[in-house]
Amino acid sequence: MEEEARKLLEEGISKKLVSPGKGALSTFPNGTKVVFHYRTSLCDGTVLDDSRTMAGTSKPMELILGKKFKLAVWERVIITMRQGEIAEFTCDTKHTALYPLVSQSLRNISVGKDPLEGQRHCCGIAQIHSHHSLGHKDLDHLQANPQPLAFTIELLEVLPPGSFQLDVWAMTDEEKLALVPQIHEEGNMLFKQGQIKEATEKYYNGIACLKNLQMKEHPGDEAWIKLDHMITPLLLNYCQCKLLQGQYYEVIEHCSSLTFKYEDNVKAFYKRAKAHAAVWNEAEARADFAKVLELDPSLGPSVAKELRAMEERIRTKEKEEKGRYKGLFNTPPATATTG
Repeated sequence: MEEEARKLLEEGISKKLVSPGKGALSTFPNGTKVVFHYRTSLCDGTVLDDSRTMAGTSKPMELILGKKFKLAVWERVIITMRQGEIAEFTCDTKHTALYPLVSQSLRNISVGKDPLEGQRHCCGIAQIHSHHSLGHKDLDHLQANPQPLAFTIELLEVLPPGSFQLDVWAMTDEEKLALVPQIHEEGNMLFKQGQIKEATEKYYNGIACLKNLQMKEHPGDEAWIKLDHMITPLLLNYCQCKLLQGQYYEVIEHCSSLTFKYEDNVKAFYKRAKAHAAVWNEAEARADFAKVLELDPSLGPSVAKELRAMEERIRTKEKEEKGRYKGLFNTPPATATTG
């Protein structure tokens, strides 16, 4: 124990045991999954992040050792802990320079956003030295003024390699690429079974896998285009789920991104037309349905059916509005009075 503490101090890390763990210390081979809660504080006690309260989810952090996590110091300190242990580690600035980027990603994840949202297509060190805002004042300040940080960690679980299924984020690029067809098929099966919410999640995960790979390629290059062609059918399926869930504006946004890149994608125009019709954008819906017929005349009967349904909804809406406002501006009859 003392020897390990001495080694940490030599590396610029001070460990303070808060509560001892149980059992023997794991050997932590590469591929071990560790699950832990963390609280990150400035040395004056100001709390930056706390996994127990972040976005109200109390979701612990999961890390696969040996996968070159951006904040290497977390791996370094966790391998000194027993399961169930709580300890505070104060780490020199050389260990914490990348924390603002890591925190931004973790905050994005906690609210359901893309973990890479807001980060430029460059390495972490380049971002640290740029003037690009991370979208959080405390992280911007920390990025501009690197300093030591204190990490209070509670190690909840230590899972040896092979005892769990890898999460997508922990996979290699090759593993992600191989997984996408399986995710796509699982989404299709769930959709056919009427499990729309679950299918939506599958399609989203498949898109996220491919987007992650695509970010490593230069836009317009052959590899980037190939990945984009794989993303497109997943995104169309995702939009179909969102149509059924009434998320029409999201459908319009995604389908517009597809029609901008692929002007002959009849499915994107068709789904966008239906979404426009659902939110009373009659002119836009008619324009998209006309484009659908131009691209694929065989869809005439389907388009005619959708147009009739839209027109009927519009007539019903107009009739309701007339009834609602009928008599609103009529002058009421005079009432006779007696003196």
